Amino acid sequence: MAELSPLRRRMIEDMTVRNLSPATQRSYVHAVSKFSRYFNRSPDRLGLEDVRAFQVHLVSTGISWPALNQTVCALRFFYGVTLGHGEIPERIPYAREPRKLPVVLSAEEVVAFLEAVPSGLRASEAVGLKVTDIDSGRMVIRVEHGKGGKDRYVMLSAQLLGILRIYWRLARPTCWLFPGRDETKPLDIQVLHAACRSACAAAGLAKHVTVHTLRHSFATHLLESGTDIRIIQVLLGHNNLSTTARYTQVSNGLLQRTESPLDRLALEVVPPV
Repeated sequence: MAELSPLRRRMIEDMTVRNLSPATQRSYVHAVSKFSRYFNRSPDRLGLEDVRAFQVHLVSTGISWPALNQTVCALRFFYGVTLGHGEIPERIPYAREPRKLPVVLSAEEVVAFLEAVPSGLRASEAVGLKVTDIDSGRMVIRVEHGKGGKDRYVMLSAQLLGILRIYWRLARPTCWLFPGRDETKPLDIQVLHAACRSACAAAGLAKHVTVHTLRHSFATHLLESGTDIRIIQVLLGHNNLSTTARYTQVSNGLLQRTESPLDRLALEVVPPV
């Protein structure tokens, strides 16, 4: 393996000290490395105008807004923390991401999907589960180091517990609940995404379904069944309630049960003569 440059080693140390997840560290290093290769110069010799030119280039390539903002986060960290240029990060703007309503599956579509393969978990959280994270006594699943490095619990359904017990008797996992080919490592997240695409095709679903679609559906169905939105916030691991509140925009059940103020008025419409 090539020896790490002092600059890259320092950045990795800075991220480790701040307890950034391994996935975040990899994405930040990749983004800064890509920035450096674009100009063929060491990133500590590049300035704010170079960052701006790089952002313009990325937009021209059709990069997604989340990927662009991840690059912004990486560059803000690199300049602000590793290089100590505190005045630069706030001058590297985030892209304003268009807010699109998530695709949500109906209960029948969820059944069809799962039968072809719960899920309040992110894909990275699901593959990172350990056998010891399944607490059948309390009927909860412990999620370690979720987004933002936070731990949380989500409910463990009786049906899922039954499925997991059957799976455990067949696979006998020891550490990781879903181990990869190398049993010392968890399943690669891309394998999970591929399985999702196969299940979607087998179920004959016309909607564009990803692993995250199950998470959206999980939240929306909880909301429609009357679960307090603050509980849903905790289950999903959202920092801000406003993030969870977006599901109120896609909940048909809530819309149908909401009475129009007009219906509370004693109106008497007299047709014209």
